[in-house]
Amino acid sequence: QVQLVESGGGLVQAGGSLSVSCAASGRTFSGYTLGWFRQAPGKEREFVAAISRFDGSPYYADSVKGRFTISRDNVKNTLYLQMNNLKPEDTAVYYCAASPRLWSKSYSEYVYWGQGTQVTVSS
Repeated sequence: QVQLVESGGGLVQAGGSLSVSCAASGRTFSGYTLGWFRQAPGKEREFVAAISRFDGSPYYADSVKGRFTISRDNVKNTLYLQMNNLKPEDTAVYYCAASPRLWSKSYSEYVYWGQGTQVTVSS
């Protein structure tokens, strides 16, 4: 069992930056691929970024590539998402999740989820 708790969401103006974190507890943090997903009102949950449990390689959705950076600290058991040049369309609840796969962008392959943190980008 892995417990995930997100923090750091908030309100920011378009073009600004925000960082969200995800603290993990329970089973071995380094044994999981970790991902960020987001869900806007009325929309399906979508993949944002993931970082592989195998070699730490990052993967990004095209919509955030070049603006967002995912990272993990296996000592602190914490996952991070640095978001720069934010756009109103980035507004959503952001969820961190853990998967036993080497890497995945499919939410069905993530078995542990946090409760989410709201990110709102004003125009």
